[in-house]
Amino acid sequence: MEKQSLFIAIEGLDGSGKSSVSRQLAEMLNGSNEGVAVKLTYEPHDPSCAGLFIRQVLTKEIKTFTPRVLALAFAANRLDHCDREIIPWLERSKGRMVISDRYYLSSLVYQSSDDFPYASVLALNEKAKKPDIIFFIEVSDQICYERMKIRNQPEELFEKNLSDSRRKYHEAISFLRTHNHDNIVEIDGSGSINEVANAILQKVYAFAPEWMPKQPN
Repeated sequence: MEKQSLFIAIEGLDGSGKSSVSRQLAEMLNGSNEGVAVKLTYEPHDPSCAGLFIRQVLTKEIKTFTPRVLALAFAANRLDHCDREIIPWLERSKGRMVISDRYYLSSLVYQSSDDFPYASVLALNEKAKKPDIIFFIEVSDQICYERMKIRNQPEELFEKNLSDSRRKYHEAISFLRTHNHDNIVEIDGSGSINEVANAILQKVYAFAPEWMPKQPN
């Protein structure tokens, strides 16, 4: 059976392990059998449109901005990322995969506000390529904070108030399922990076059986 190209997004709270899981998943897939071509990418995508502005906001180098301007910047960054990186990779040949560390679910969570709801953020991203599967890694606040301490990196803009962010993630997941018909799978992220990546891998194989490694004769 010929592999179809797949686009997967991995989402989660800061400290959920999503970046490490994304890397591990890409390594597992690339090493599974010959002919597999998996591209690992991330958002915000620094080389794409507005990447520098977004990164400076997240690292608090830019402190004066409005949520709507940030939402527009993320949408422009995503569309440029899609047009120049994601779509060309997937369309080059069959049997290719893109794994993106964050995508538009994060925008709904972090760029929405009382006067700029989920629907408004989604409208900015209506031309962004829709993932075949969005995986949301569910981890407790305590584990997230512990993992962020281990990283020993400066705190970024959205790394506080994890309980509020978790609530918004679940609301945004429900919104995307209902209004955008997204395929969102929630994954227990309390285990090791390898265990979580393997759990996602099994869901990928269930969704697209042709991606399973060929068994030796």
